[in-house]
Amino acid sequence: MSVFVAPPRPRHRVRDWLANPWGKARFLWVLAIAYVVWIFVPVVQAVIFSFNGGRSITQWQGFSLRWYVTDPDASVLHDPALQHAVVQTLKLSLLTAVIAVPLGVLFAIGLHRWRGVSSRSSNFLMMFSFVTPELILAVALFLLFNQAFRSIGYGTTAQATGLIVLSVAYPVVIVRARLLSLGPSYEEAAQDLGASPGQTLRRVTLPLLGPSIFASAAIVFALALDDFVIANQLSLDATTQTVSMAIYGAARTAPTPAANAIGTLMLVTSTIVIVIAIAVYRRMERVRGASAGPPVG
Repeated sequence: MSVFVAPPRPRHRVRDWLANPWGKARFLWVLAIAYVVWIFVPVVQAVIFSFNGGRSITQWQGFSLRWYVTDPDASVLHDPALQHAVVQTLKLSLLTAVIAVPLGVLFAIGLHRWRGVSSRSSNFLMMFSFVTPELILAVALFLLFNQAFRSIGYGTTAQATGLIVLSVAYPVVIVRARLLSLGPSYEEAAQDLGASPGQTLRRVTLPLLGPSIFASAAIVFALALDDFVIANQLSLDATTQTVSMAIYGAARTAPTPAANAIGTLMLVTSTIVIVIAIAVYRRMERVRGASAGPPVG
């Protein structure tokens, strides 16, 4: 009785690897890990030195909450300039999310339903801010408020307007992707049951778009939270300084761990927003999947 013996597996040679270095996932994992380390090491270092007991941002001098709460002059809790920068940043982020997301949802629904020759050009114009470099957009808005809208001028209104122009494309992309995945069957079923277009939009379409709308709001809020180019270009004076501008200004002079502390607080805030958005999105998806199956017909 003969026994089958599997042939030995061929050894991988150097020339085979050079011929196809992307054939194995190991090399891609090395690149991915290297990229993550390259991105996160400076962030981790900045977070660690925000708890430094001394004024150095390169030499560790002991753990302390000095730059958060205990320093009577330079901590985030006691520095009026840093406090105002935090308030201004949160104000701009909330204004941007509150205005840009509803506009983006309406634009997404309109572009999704628009059928015609000019729909493609309108879609391109809507996506123009998404593909345009932010610096070019900031300079264009600067000239616009300097020449055509002098009555508005620079400051909070101009900053919020610029951030809305920059951010409105994000909810458009996210909501349109959701609309494409849903298809027309839900709306058609609602209209077959006697619902008007307004009722269909209010009671069917918008609830189904709820997860994507919430995700869009979180992304827009996080995007506006750490924006620097537009906020700096359209700023009026120190009263409209944001956190990113405060960190940039501190880095150019004599930075202290207070800049690291306020940057850490903004990082934690944006991370919490994204985590909550993901949790709520998954929860809404599970509820929708359990309560509403695909329409029959």
